[in-house]
Amino acid sequence: MFNLILFGPPGSGKGTQSEKIVDRFGLIHLSTGNLLRQEISEKTPLGLEAKNFMDKGQLVPDEVVIGMIDSCLEKHPEAQGFLFDGFPRTIAQAEALDKLLALKKTAISKVLALDVSEDELVRRLLERGKTSGRSDDTDESIIRKRFSVYKGETEPVATHYEKQDKFERIPGEGSVNDIFQKLSSAIEKKNEVAAQS
Repeated sequence: MFNLILFGPPGSGKGTQSEKIVDRFGLIHLSTGNLLRQEISEKTPLGLEAKNFMDKGQLVPDEVVIGMIDSCLEKHPEAQGFLFDGFPRTIAQAEALDKLLALKKTAISKVLALDVSEDELVRRLLERGKTSGRSDDTDESIIRKRFSVYKGETEPVATHYEKQDKFERIPGEGSVNDIFQKLSSAIEKKNEVAAQS
């Protein structure tokens, strides 16, 4: 099983690249945001618990999110692997995910981070803001704040996976296809190594 975490700040093209990776490598796209929405709409016990926190304006606790990931893994026993999007965001989440995957006799195979300069992200998001209708994409100071929050949250997670020799930065500037080729070759290289061991 090949489990991939894709990191990237807002505006890095992570959504676009996730779709392409899922199509090409046959992975199941596991977006915690989508999982939350699905569990809530299906009124599952985890979904109801999550909704209770969200209705109070609180973050959904890690145990609930890990529970949702667990049930998603259970629903797809035949999966070739999963692409984790938007999770883990903290060391605690990374450790909880590692434990859950170990129980399933698998692990994170690779962590790829789209590396895009702050100025390029600001440019892209301001451009997206003209058409997206998202107010947080039209204010440069908010965009820069989102970027610093992203860096502050995810750098420790990057370090966690660097220690396991699973982390790789991929240049996230250039055409969509160029970036996809770089991501694909990093994944294929990892798959070749795994096949030989």
